[in-house]
Amino acid sequence: MTHGMRTDTHTPYLDGDRSWRDNATRFALLPLRVFLGVTFIYAGLDKLTDSAFMKSSGSGSIGETMRSVRDSSAIPALVDLALKNPVGFGYAIAFGELAVGIGTLIGLLARLAALGGALISFSLWMTVSWASDPYYYGNDLAYMMAWLPLVLAGASVFSVDAALRARRRQRAGGYR
Repeated sequence: MTHGMRTDTHTPYLDGDRSWRDNATRFALLPLRVFLGVTFIYAGLDKLTDSAFMKSSGSGSIGETMRSVRDSSAIPALVDLALKNPVGFGYAIAFGELAVGIGTLIGLLARLAALGGALISFSLWMTVSWASDPYYYGNDLAYMMAWLPLVLAGASVFSVDAALRARRRQRAGGYR
């Protein structure tokens, strides 16, 4: 059996000295996490406080928005489902955005929150911004792609998840 030299970039220490590159790597996703968390909290609150949005019909309403994109969406059946109860759908999206934003910002169940954000962005891309031409004008696709690193990596610093991991590690004797 032949053994080679390790070439992975995993650091062998938990709380030892870190180089600036190690610190940069640890904190790399923090700006993205803060941006997406704040943006989704704002989007959820904006919908919940906009009296025109939470209506079945009328200018600026969720119902009118869904009717206007129905024929150009990639999944018209999803729009039809939303149109059965547009106000309920509007509340579901708003509370979903709020939950995703809070979870992402504080780092609580961060991967699950990021997956929720990616699914919300995906559903909006498939319905509301699908007809954007060229495709990169539709911001929902970019948001969906921005969520993916957080789905994969979670929240490594300044998060409830990291605090819980550290607590479990301490209880397990320091290395877990």
